[in-house]
Amino acid sequence: MRIFLAILWVVVMGCESRPGAGLTIAVSANMQFAMHEIVAAFEESSSVKCEMVVSSSGKLTAQIVEGAPFDLLVSADVKYPLELFELGIAVDSPAVYAYGKLVLWSVSDDFEPSVEYLGSENIKHIAIANPATAPYGAAAVAVLEKYAMLDSLQHKLVYGESISQTNQFIISGSAEAGFTAKSVVLSEQMRNRGKWIELDHDLYSPIAQAVVIIDNEKKALSRQFFDYLFSPEAKEILQKYGYEVG
Repeated sequence: MRIFLAILWVVVMGCESRPGAGLTIAVSANMQFAMHEIVAAFEESSSVKCEMVVSSSGKLTAQIVEGAPFDLLVSADVKYPLELFELGIAVDSPAVYAYGKLVLWSVSDDFEPSVEYLGSENIKHIAIANPATAPYGAAAVAVLEKYAMLDSLQHKLVYGESISQTNQFIISGSAEAGFTAKSVVLSEQMRNRGKWIELDHDLYSPIAQAVVIIDNEKKALSRQFFDYLFSPEAKEILQKYGYEVG
């Protein structure tokens, strides 16, 4: 009887401690630093616990389609959230919460912050997020195409699975320079590391970043975080990280 009660207690406690009580938020890699602050502020104001899963927007979307237990997708674009809505996986059509900015960044002392300098023999590797799954990677390709440098630099490009891996290439020196999100270089963790320039907005399509609520049993709870993302408090955090908000 004691053994049975012990087993029952473990089962009950296990059910109570499962992460199902809070929210699991799929977060595009460019939003990693800003989202930590937003989540912390939301948790304090709502007492709702949140877990973040960070990756490229494309990979997160693929995981959601396959049934990953995420409650919201905070994407780096509109394309992937729209895909989820059209598949009937998201509750509503995507809502744009911010516009991202692209920068060229290097931690090398010899780096001259310009796109033209990428053609220098001093630059052996250029880090870029996979344009097939990461919107900031697609924006970087657009910049190189506008400069008519994509073909000549193709052999130097090193692709990260997401902005996070791209940042690792840059910080480690595996790539002498790379394209990343402005929110990264403005973060406390990366601020004052190396040199960077913000790229002209006319060189790439606007990086409209959207969020959707996944249609599951937690959608009412997810709505609380969704609404908070558009609050003045969250907008202030987003602006601090270089995002443009409405």
